[in-house]
Amino acid sequence: MTAEASQAGSRRDLAADGERPLNIALLTYKGNPFCGGQGVYVRHLSRELARLGHQVEVIGSQPYPVLDEDAVPVDGPGGISLTELPSLDLYRQPDPFRTPKRDEYRDWVDALEVATMWTGGFPEPLTFSLRARRHLRARRGEFDVVHDNQTLGYGLLGDVGAPLVTTIHHPITVDRQLELDAAEGWQRRMSVRRWYAFTRMQKRVARRLPSVLTVSGTSRQEIVDHLGVRDDRMHVVHIGADTDLFSPNPAVAEVPGRIVTTSSADVPLKGLVFLVEALAKVRAEHPAAHLVVVGKRPTEGPVAQAIERYGLEGAVEFVKGISDAELVDLVRSAEVACVPSLYEGFSLPAAEAMATATPLVATTGGAIPEVAGPDGETCLAVPPGDPGALAAALSRLLGDPELRRRLGRAGRERVLRRFTWARAAEGTVAHYREAVARAGVRPERAVTSVGPAADPAVETTATVKTTATAEAVDAAAINRAGDPHGGVPTHEGVETHGSVETHGAVAAADDVVETNRENANRESRATC
Repeated sequence: MTAEASQAGSRRDLAADGERPLNIALLTYKGNPFCGGQGVYVRHLSRELARLGHQVEVIGSQPYPVLDEDAVPVDGPGGISLTELPSLDLYRQPDPFRTPKRDEYRDWVDALEVATMWTGGFPEPLTFSLRARRHLRARRGEFDVVHDNQTLGYGLLGDVGAPLVTTIHHPITVDRQLELDAAEGWQRRMSVRRWYAFTRMQKRVARRLPSVLTVSGTSRQEIVDHLGVRDDRMHVVHIGADTDLFSPNPAVAEVPGRIVTTSSADVPLKGLVFLVEALAKVRAEHPAAHLVVVGKRPTEGPVAQAIERYGLEGAVEFVKGISDAELVDLVRSAEVACVPSLYEGFSLPAAEAMATATPLVATTGGAIPEVAGPDGETCLAVPPGDPGALAAALSRLLGDPELRRRLGRAGRERVLRRFTWARAAEGTVAHYREAVARAGVRPERAVTSVGPAADPAVETTATVKTTATAEAVDAAAINRAGDPHGGVPTHEGVETHGSVETHGAVAAADDVVETNRENANRESRATC
């Protein structure tokens, strides 16, 4: 082999930043990109990390992530794999809130998952964190860094076998408060409190984390204010749009009067009810105006009531289960895209619509202005929760083709400059390397397979049949971890009794007892 060939081979073994590739464990307790922004984050970030030359093993639970393994060059050092860490999948369709059969229970974590659901709570962040801890510690030494995508569970405190970096998209306490504000009647309010009981755990965990990434400056401040995370541990890494997929295509004809939005009708913070009210006003001036919602049609609730009240049954269409290509063409076909949210920690729908050069009307809720840009330059901006302002902006754009073209072009240019997944991956890797350096660990080994270890004794996706006793780990590690910089107490009322399993169970029981005091009524609430 010539020296030039040897050097070329050595270069191929390096990551894009000229350093050794990292083996990354990317955790996501709920990863399907068709269920929400966290799944989109995992899908695109893992792909771009692999394109930079890193080995990414996504470890997730149902609904499992959709990954782009085929998008990674085969002749480079990078790669993606998925390790399934199954839960009992209690919220699956068509039988959400099911009671598992006796032979489905594998260990005490499964029992905890069911018990929390029975009492009206949401168990998955806690139970996934406990399973992930068990899995990671059994595979100690295989990863350079562990990246948690907003699980924020007790099981991820202390030693998980590699330095921990955590992404918090925005504090879920914001969602909780908005749902409480929208709740009608004490029973509904109590149900919301019970469902969001896990946010107490997330606040406790967040304050102990050594390195937190978030997606916007607005989210950074919200996390500091709501979760008590120290500002010097917060790092903003903007996410973005897949600008190859979300791109203009003149061959796709605009549909006159079409307004498109991506929204969950049963989530008040998405503001869909205000957009429906705005549409009723817009149609007085633009009779062809109609709304296409990427999401599930509600059968009851404020959105369904508004559609009926304004006689918009034929003017509001809901679509779900469409492919990426169909989604992009739908956005391209719209004369206007709209983000009516009361709050967003970033707003992927805004970035994706702008990337297609579709003109955008967006509220100023949360971090949306960081993404959408200045009013009148890259979008039309309106106050959140104001159907009159929404209607005025939509009518203005529907009636002005030149303004639509100008805003569309400027919007795409903004996304290309600021919000791409490649830039997000580069920024994330920089924080991975900082975490590794802080831990005093320098990755020296050769790149290995990103799949589970070959040792049959190691727990893999197919063998999650170990007992709590056999896989118990010392909760003292959690207590010793506390605050890595000495700024946060380590217990906050949560007792530990010799194992992380006990730690998690006692903490979860504390949360359940607290929510039981709030209300004895249980509401069935399915989540994707």
